[in-house]
Amino acid sequence: MTDANRIPDRIGEYLIPHLKEYIFDELSEGYLKKAGLDDILTGVPVPVRIGEVEGLTTLKIAQNMAFVIGCDVNFRHRDSYIAYITRLFTKDFVKPLINDGVDGAAKNDFDYACIMFRAALLIDPGNPDALYCYGRACKDAYEKGEGEDFVGRFKAESLEAFEKLTLAKPDFDMGYYFLGYGYLNLGLYMKAKLTWEDFLRLSDNEDMKKEIAGWLEKLAEPVKIEEGYNKIISGRFQEGIDILSPYREDPRFNNWWPLWYYLGLAYDELGDDETAKECLLKVLTLSPSNTEVMEALAAIYEAEGDDEKAEKYRQKVKIVRENREAEKAARNPGIS
Repeated sequence: MTDANRIPDRIGEYLIPHLKEYIFDELSEGYLKKAGLDDILTGVPVPVRIGEVEGLTTLKIAQNMAFVIGCDVNFRHRDSYIAYITRLFTKDFVKPLINDGVDGAAKNDFDYACIMFRAALLIDPGNPDALYCYGRACKDAYEKGEGEDFVGRFKAESLEAFEKLTLAKPDFDMGYYFLGYGYLNLGLYMKAKLTWEDFLRLSDNEDMKKEIAGWLEKLAEPVKIEEGYNKIISGRFQEGIDILSPYREDPRFNNWWPLWYYLGLAYDELGDDETAKECLLKVLTLSPSNTEVMEALAAIYEAEGDDEKAEKYRQKVKIVRENREAEKAARNPGIS
């Protein structure tokens, strides 16, 4: 797999371990020539589920191939597997994959569901049904899952699926419905507002429209807070502080770590180190593993000449990142 053909994969490390269920073996040259498959499968081992060596059919091979590439979208024989599937079964092969994924999701087997939908999207990129189901499966997975890294990765994957869905099927109201929640969960309130306005324009479901109208009313203050974030991001630090400062004492919002993070950055840029440190330390009470905040604190202390505290936060960054890498290594045995 060349770098040019690699696909960014947020959640593969959670799915790749399922490949332990398979062994790989090459089909005979005679069979490949007879079947007219020697141009795509010569030297390419095919997956066989352990314990299912007997009765291997072309359909079963295709199903196994789909499972493998759904686990690992950068599997070294991915393109050969897709060529085999589409030559023998056409892109219509995605329909049973989607159905199987829906069945898996109904049983709360979100690993299996995501594997099936990922395989379908490799075979038929942009398939609206696969995008919708994949977005839903990732959403269900992170809502029932645990761990900051797991939740974050599945949230991002779900969001991207629904974004692609609204582009592939711009008149489908439910794409905007779920995308709005995706933006809301990431604190992207303006995007949630605009997306849900599209949902209201497209939908005929009065109950859902009432639900979303209620959310739009609640978003007025968060949208204002996000405006403050954006002022600071764009370098208008005092304007951002003026917008955000009133929320420091508001119990509805003062447990939002980004509020304190952006205030800390703004005060730092304006040279008010003490207030910046106060805000950034508040972030760590709400988001203890936030390495960006630790790095910002280390930089402030270093600029003040407090090498001991600067080193303290640099070491904390190192420990957090080492722990994350250890967790990642434990999840992913490196099968590819």
